[in-house]
Amino acid sequence: MVSAVTEGVQVSVDVTYQAEFSSPHQHHYVFTYKVTIENKSTQTIQLLRRKWEIFDAAESHKIIEGDGVVGQQPVLEPGESHSYVSGCNLKSGLGKMHGVYFMERIHNGKSFEVKVPEFQMIANIFHN
Repeated sequence: MVSAVTEGVQVSVDVTYQAEFSSPHQHHYVFTYKVTIENKSTQTIQLLRRKWEIFDAAESHKIIEGDGVVGQQPVLEPGESHSYVSGCNLKSGLGKMHGVYFMERIHNGKSFEVKVPEFQMIANIFHN
């Protein structure tokens, strides 16, 4: 698991290779990742948008942007957390991701960015 704290918001990511959904002989590797966002600040915040950079050893890198996370734009009071699971398909068994969440402080509408730490995606293709 990797974690980073930006402006009182901690983001932790735990990644898992999904061997049962992958087909290495067809260059298809599936990974899931669980993200936990913890509001350690003293202000209520809302996650509005996300931007991911995905690097695959078999391809050039991709940038993915969109509203919220898995269809939600969670509001977090001080001390609250939000977790979700998402996934990524790679053409190789080796890659990495990192990104940013675009957030807003509810009390004054001020926008700020929260770093999503880089995490590795490594397929365990030698496990039987």
